[in-house]
Amino acid sequence: MSSQDETPENKLRAKLPEEVPAEASETPASETPETPAPEVPEAREPSDAPEASGDEPEQVVPTLSGRQRLVQGLWPPRVSRAQLIVALLLFGLGFGLAVQVASNSDSNGALRGARQADLVRILDELDDRTQRLEEEKQGLEDQRTELENSSDQAEEARKQTVEKERQLGILAGTVAAEGPGITLTIDDTKGTVEADMLLDAIQELRAAGAEAIQVNDVRVVASTYLTDASGGVSVDGNKISAPYRFKVIGKPQDLEPALNIPGGVVQTLEKERATVTVERSSKIVVDALRAVKRPDYARSSSQ
Repeated sequence: MSSQDETPENKLRAKLPEEVPAEASETPASETPETPAPEVPEAREPSDAPEASGDEPEQVVPTLSGRQRLVQGLWPPRVSRAQLIVALLLFGLGFGLAVQVASNSDSNGALRGARQADLVRILDELDDRTQRLEEEKQGLEDQRTELENSSDQAEEARKQTVEKERQLGILAGTVAAEGPGITLTIDDTKGTVEADMLLDAIQELRAAGAEAIQVNDVRVVASTYLTDASGGVSVDGNKISAPYRFKVIGKPQDLEPALNIPGGVVQTLEKERATVTVERSSKIVVDALRAVKRPDYARSSSQ
């Protein structure tokens, strides 16, 4: 090759080193290697068994909701002796109140279920009883005034004594009596009427102002007692059988409503399947008498 062929370009090539071929394992210059993401440790559930390695297991505390904390605080219950005593006392107090309320409800149940007309009738009966007591009080005061103002106090005292003797004779059953009143008839075909039911009728009649009572052929007085007997009832030792007929002297307007009040005598007997009839009359004759009995121990204290 001649000197003319050596151009400046060829001279520059001769000075440059030979090209080194790129290895296949090298990363191309155009591709940028990606940075690996940091590894995130996996969450592990707490286990009662210790790990195989010597490192202690991490304690994972579970997060509880408000309701779970409340349940955990209430159950299982932690009862002390003082709390148990207080609970027993409160239970006893509540039981006593419940029994008292139940008893009051039973005693007032008849009146609560009564009609307005029945309640008005009961109030009228109470007013009549109050009026009778006021009249008796006024009568005693009038007698005292007559004795104090009478010119012949001895004669006035004798008259009052005779009148009082008649009144006491009627109450004691030693003399016959007549006047307005009612006739109460109890027909017991089933044999279910007992002595205590007839006694309730007598007590109700007395409370309503009955002045003389006769049951069949037996006079009822303050000392009268009733007992159950086979096939009937015994009154003061005298056996009587159904139908039981009460002759009662008193104010009919007071006697009949007293028997027909809600939960009273008539309703109680009708529940026992007995037939009860009440008849008013302007004249009732009570002629069964009781023998005068001398007291065994009581004596008059007057001189």
